[in-house]
Amino acid sequence: MPNAELLYLLQGDPAELAETLAGMRPADIAEALRDLIPAAAAQVVAAMPFDLAVQVFDEPELEGRYAIIQSMEPGAAAALIEAMSADQQADLVRGLPATARKPLLDKLDPDTRHTLKLLLNYKPDTAGGIMTTEVMTVPADWSVAQTLDYIRKVALQKETVYVAYLLDHEDRLVGVVSLRQLMVADPASTVLHAGYRRAPLTVSPHTDREEVARVIAKYNLLAIPVVDEGEHVLGIVTVDDVIDAIVREQTEDVQKFGGMQALDRPYMDIGFGHMLRKRAPWLCALFLSEMLTATAMQNFQHEIERAALLAMFIPLVMSSGGNSGSQATSLIIRAMALGEIRLRDWWRIAVRELPTGLMLGGILGVIGFGRISLWQALGFYNYGPHHVLVALTVALALVGIVCFGSLAGSMLPFILRRLGFDPASASAPFVATLVDVTGLVIYFNVALLVLRGTLL
Repeated sequence: MPNAELLYLLQGDPAELAETLAGMRPADIAEALRDLIPAAAAQVVAAMPFDLAVQVFDEPELEGRYAIIQSMEPGAAAALIEAMSADQQADLVRGLPATARKPLLDKLDPDTRHTLKLLLNYKPDTAGGIMTTEVMTVPADWSVAQTLDYIRKVALQKETVYVAYLLDHEDRLVGVVSLRQLMVADPASTVLHAGYRRAPLTVSPHTDREEVARVIAKYNLLAIPVVDEGEHVLGIVTVDDVIDAIVREQTEDVQKFGGMQALDRPYMDIGFGHMLRKRAPWLCALFLSEMLTATAMQNFQHEIERAALLAMFIPLVMSSGGNSGSQATSLIIRAMALGEIRLRDWWRIAVRELPTGLMLGGILGVIGFGRISLWQALGFYNYGPHHVLVALTVALALVGIVCFGSLAGSMLPFILRRLGFDPASASAPFVATLVDVTGLVIYFNVALLVLRGTLL
């Protein structure tokens, strides 16, 4: 529904607005609400049936729900939060300003507050930060009939009923049984014998969300239990939680790869000052590092003065090195994210990238040599009597710079991960800056070797 239509209905008959909203899907309502101002969106939420409002606030598409909650009457906001799924409760409360968080928490019932405090203890990019505590657990010695009867009674209060987690007398996880297995099993048999006979797959609450996503994808799971050191179930991470987490992770990686800090809120929700704080530090760091390029050129000022022709090809060789480095960095970061390579594989990547860089540099070198020779032959530009040596200088420099760019770009993510940083911080601008400086050094040293006694 267009936002204009929502605003029109909001100013008209409340019953008509409620009827219209009741016929829409929660995800579509969430998408329409995010472009309204918080006060108007809060009015729309207030006009919805309560169950529908809960579903809308459980939708990740409702990116501005933090501001909407603050525009609602406190009692209504607390009731809405209490009815949401535990993981979405934690995500919403985590995004509220500190001044708005405490008054809202005080209005929640003790059980909800306890659950939120548990979830907020974990970082948002870990299994504990995205898990829900609404888990279907049953004693392992129950019968299949008992378990099915229990599922019928509590299904509406649980995140998912497709899988039940089996606990021993000390509440430790000992097995998993799917709803399909329960439906075909003998009702009189114990639920433990109806389930999988192998040890259940689990993750720690501190497991990174990317690793959780890899486990779920590898074993085709609908959910995975999060357990503590004593194998007690703390919650589960469902496949839809993982999809949301992957979208956020990729968004953060893209932002970091663009040479800035990751935004912790939607773009339109970021204030001017906050946006400057996110972008200015990286931009300043890149600018200061680019000053090294000027320093490098100053060291070769004499060579540039004697052979000004060399300055013409500086953008060419520098951009080629930066491009090759950015290519390699992109490939390695993505391979790391998919679990295709590990930290210990750095030497295999180096052995692979070195000949690749040499070959790519050779291809560009041939193109560069041919371009200078062709322009000289056709009379488009006169590179002087030593044009062949100039073309050879550019060609050899391209081989060295592209090779170095590929090697440096592929190794930088490994270095950052080894130091405990996100490999995505090896942004394309950062790699390009690194290769720019070294590229100048390589270019002019090649020129000194090839052109000594002629232009230099």
